[in-house]
Amino acid sequence: MDIRQFARGSVEWSRLERVARTLADRYDRDVVRVEFLEADNWLSIPCVIDDEFFVKIVSKQNALVHALLTTGRNVGAFSSGTEGFFDRFDTPREMVEHEYEATQQIREIGLNAPKPIESFEVNGLGVLVLEYLPDFRSLDDVSDSDIRSRAPELFEMLATMHANELAHGDLRAENVLVCEDELYVIDATSVAAGRMAEKTAYDVACAMALLEPRIGARDAVREAVAVYDADVLLSAREFLDFVRMRPDHQFDSTRLRSEVEKVADLQE
Repeated sequence: MDIRQFARGSVEWSRLERVARTLADRYDRDVVRVEFLEADNWLSIPCVIDDEFFVKIVSKQNALVHALLTTGRNVGAFSSGTEGFFDRFDTPREMVEHEYEATQQIREIGLNAPKPIESFEVNGLGVLVLEYLPDFRSLDDVSDSDIRSRAPELFEMLATMHANELAHGDLRAENVLVCEDELYVIDATSVAAGRMAEKTAYDVACAMALLEPRIGARDAVREAVAVYDADVLLSAREFLDFVRMRPDHQFDSTRLRSEVEKVADLQE
C-alpha cells in the first residue's frame, strides 16, 4: 500500500453517506451529487458537491497524521535555531474550524481565498465547506514564464498577511492557485500567536524555495528583496535546510543561501 494512502486511512462508506445526507439537509436539497477527488492528500478526503461546494472531510486518522507532521515541523524549526511555532489539533473538528477561521481572516484583509461556508462535525468527522472554484490551476501547473510574472504578486500577498499579523505556515506551489487570472491562497496551517519575525522568515524561505527551481535562485531572491529587507532574508536563510527536508519542496538550498548572502553584503 502507498504510504500516503496508509497515512490517510479510510472512512467507512456509511459514514461518508451520512455526511452527504447531512449536507443535503443543511442546504435543503433532496439529494446531492458527490464527486470525490483524486488528491495526494494526507489530511482530508476532498470532494465536490453539486459543482458548487468544495468539501473537506477530516477523520481521526487525518488528525493524528496532522499531529505527527506538526511535531516534525516543530523539531525542524528547533534545528533551525528557534522554538517550534506550529500549532497542533487533537480532533477533526478543531482542524476544520481552524481552516474556516484562517480562510475567513485571509479574505478579511483583502486577499483572495475560496469563500468559507461553514464547518461542523458529523459522526466524529470534521466537515469544512468552501466555495468551489471550478476553473483554476496551482502554481505547479503554470509555465515558468507565468511563475516569473507572478512572483512579485506572491511576495506582496505574503507581505499583506504578515503586516496583518497572519502567516501561512505551509506555503508551497499546490497551495497557491491561479483563478480568473488572480492568485488565491489555500490551506493555511496554524501557527502560534506572536513570533511574527520567525513566522515571516519561514514563509519567505518557503516562497523562495517554491520559486528557485522555476526562475533560478538569483531571481527568486531578487523578487523577495523587492518586498522584504535583507534582515528578513537572512532570517529566512536559516530555515532553508529545514524546508529542503520536506518532500513537497525540491530546490537548491546552497544557491539560495549564496544569493541571500550576496544581497545582504550589498545592503550593509
